Amino acid sequence: MKTINVEAKPYEYQFKTDETALVIIDMQRDFCAAGGFGEKLGNDISPTREIIKPLQKVLAAARDNEMLVIHTREGHRPDLSDCPPSKLKRSRRQGAGIGDEGPMGRILIRGEYGHDIVDELQPAEGEPVIDKPGKGAFYKTDLGLILQNKAIKNLIVAGVTTHVCVQTTIREANDRGYDCLLLEDCSAAFDPQDHEDSIRMIHQQGAIFGWTTESQNLLAAINEEVK
Repeated sequence: MKTINVEAKPYEYQFKTDETALVIIDMQRDFCAAGGFGEKLGNDISPTREIIKPLQKVLAAARDNEMLVIHTREGHRPDLSDCPPSKLKRSRRQGAGIGDEGPMGRILIRGEYGHDIVDELQPAEGEPVIDKPGKGAFYKTDLGLILQNKAIKNLIVAGVTTHVCVQTTIREANDRGYDCLLLEDCSAAFDPQDHEDSIRMIHQQGAIFGWTTESQNLLAAINEEVK
């Protein structure tokens, strides 16, 4: 498999499709649909909606090139036994607590309608779905084992929110030796400033946590390689 070179910050990012996974973080109805957890907290969810279309193009390209695609969902068991009391307490102080009834079922509870991924980005058959109780996708999940068994070296990361679950996952991956590329226009935060600050934090100091780029650069590089 040939190496693909992508224009990125702070410098060119290189990967091979058979050694790379696209990791889509928490594109759930609770965060990305009207009436979900994010909106009920008073957030403007338009940034999380706007990334769906570019992410659809990236997802299609990854599938066309037989890359490993992994989806994650943040949520908890119905009895909340895997939800730390401190996290539960903080969520309830915001007026819409984890486990409370919401417009799409119990908020951030596995198996509820709001917990699932938006229709536009539903996993294809065989694509792993990682249900995580924390912010990072490696914490108390089998993501690391899946990546190891598939001989993955690089992660292309997208999803929500940039400054919380996305950035946490990239930092976790960095400590585990993975080279990560954040897709800037396929990731979002409810506050645009949080999104921009996270981009800078990731690629500063010579890619201290990873690289960042726009999805059009990634797609152009893939298309050029497969011609």
